[in-house]
Amino acid sequence: MLLSQLPEDVLYHILSHLDYRSLSRLSQVCKTIHHFVNRDAVWRKIAKDFLNTGITRNGTDIYPSIPLKERVKVAQNWYDGVCKRAISLKWKTKLLPWLQLDGNVLFLSQAADIGAYHLRPDSGRLQCNPFEIYSGHKGDVCRFVLTDSHLISGGSDGRILVHSRRRDKTLELSGHSQEVNCLDSKNGLIVSGSRDQTTRIWTLTSSCPRDTILMYDRVWSVAISPTLRSFVTGTACCEKVSPLRVWDAERCECVCILGSGFRRGAGVLDMVFESPFQLFTCGYDTFIRLWDLRLSPRKCVMEWEEPHDSALYCIQTDGNHMIASGSSYYGVVRLWDRRQSRCLQFFQLSSGPVSSPVYCLRFSSSHLHAALATSLHSLDFRQNPFHIR
Repeated sequence: MLLSQLPEDVLYHILSHLDYRSLSRLSQVCKTIHHFVNRDAVWRKIAKDFLNTGITRNGTDIYPSIPLKERVKVAQNWYDGVCKRAISLKWKTKLLPWLQLDGNVLFLSQAADIGAYHLRPDSGRLQCNPFEIYSGHKGDVCRFVLTDSHLISGGSDGRILVHSRRRDKTLELSGHSQEVNCLDSKNGLIVSGSRDQTTRIWTLTSSCPRDTILMYDRVWSVAISPTLRSFVTGTACCEKVSPLRVWDAERCECVCILGSGFRRGAGVLDMVFESPFQLFTCGYDTFIRLWDLRLSPRKCVMEWEEPHDSALYCIQTDGNHMIASGSSYYGVVRLWDRRQSRCLQFFQLSSGPVSSPVYCLRFSSSHLHAALATSLHSLDFRQNPFHIR
């Protein structure tokens, strides 16, 4: 009996014991085997062990339209640091830009405006001019988030603007007396933090805050839990209060303090929920930390230290093994494998004597975009590895 004549379930079982190199060689045997081996079901187990293939820890596929075999090809380049660098945009004035990525559209804040740029489907390159601009702030945009229906921005003017992505309509939320340093939004709930040392909770049905929490410290970061039952705040750690606190979203009461022994000034600059119980944080104390909210809140379950003692301005994860971080000096982007303690790859994006933090970064299955003070950089990982053909 030929291999191609075996029942499919038996063939799947046999192929599950092969590594990606063996699968690649097997796919070149004949057309029948080639078509079978190229199925996503064959590559799914392998893809879950690679970086940034779109298969999350809970099995969700983030990029179902891209064949898994192609994503495993690109994943090798993420691991090896093989990429093509490009500067997508440049500007003269130093800014504090922020990014969001939604499919083939990249949103970039520059001063008081947010531009929406198409990414070319063939190269992933940014088109020169935005196809839409969101404006209305009287000062610089500090942070913004995307939902399916809205773009919500917080500015140095203390205002929050809720822009409809489907029609020309903007709702203004007023309440903060100083710049809005951070915000998050999920399912109609908005949480914002400000230099005025307050956290405010909003809904889309009113222009006034639903609740206000006095924080006694500048609020640098917020994140709403996927369950919507709680949110986390990260503060500047300049007062005698813990910089990481978990709050009940309905009662607005502190239910948990994360960590202990933070040194003064160890502010938390960015945070992201990877699941309802797993939270990543980073900041001025040079560590990326993973917290499991089901366990003891006093100690993180894992941590990774920036080797050059630089503050970490931003992080993003692939939902599985990869973490990307942006450092405060020389535009350094680092890639981490959470199964290892040391940095996997790093890229220095600043050139010459001028140093800039990486204020924000976002990545897809094939590209990483990083915003510096005067430029937007892209790393294209779609090079051809020799292992898979």
